[in-house]
Amino acid sequence: MRKIIFTTILIMLFCSLSACTKIQKSNNTISEVKLTKRENAILSTTSDKSFVYDFNVASNYKELSVWIEKYEFGKLVGDKINHITSGIKEDGTIIFTTSKTPTNQNQSLFNISINSDGSTSASNQVETIFKDGLEGVTSISGSNQTENNPIQHNIVLASICYKKDGSRMDSLTDDFYRDVNKHIDEIRDYDVVYLLRADFIK
Repeated sequence: MRKIIFTTILIMLFCSLSACTKIQKSNNTISEVKLTKRENAILSTTSDKSFVYDFNVASNYKELSVWIEKYEFGKLVGDKINHITSGIKEDGTIIFTTSKTPTNQNQSLFNISINSDGSTSASNQVETIFKDGLEGVTSISGSNQTENNPIQHNIVLASICYKKDGSRMDSLTDDFYRDVNKHIDEIRDYDVVYLLRADFIK
């Protein structure tokens, strides 16, 4: 619990820092943020992996939902993980981080935060990736790096892939982020894949 609170406070601090340096983006777009050394240092104190995105939308978009989906060998399993919905106004930031839990190294703590119009909403959830542990497991992460990416329904922002047999892993292609269903074969060989998705709501 202490780590969750500390992580949430750091994310809120990061959001306040990034808000001061926000650059005007094209309307109805979302882009991965190129972090400064200072911002990377803040996030690395509590997280193993971190993804940060700035969005800029028209005034008729009122809410933003962000969640994580879990896939096993290319098939969607379970409900949405760490689902959060927050009010937004024109622009803001999404932050997704993962970190090991202090009591169980087989678990990861997923953190999602949405910052917009001077307020921050955050959600935390502990996720067991493999019940039999992470020994021998390899992983690779990636993100949708398209600059000024037009927002779309259930847009995919990031991925974390896990494989047990230790064989080579390749980053997911840009085509995968644009159309998951059409390129689902890219994750069929991976034991577990987590996808970060977002939906902007009018």
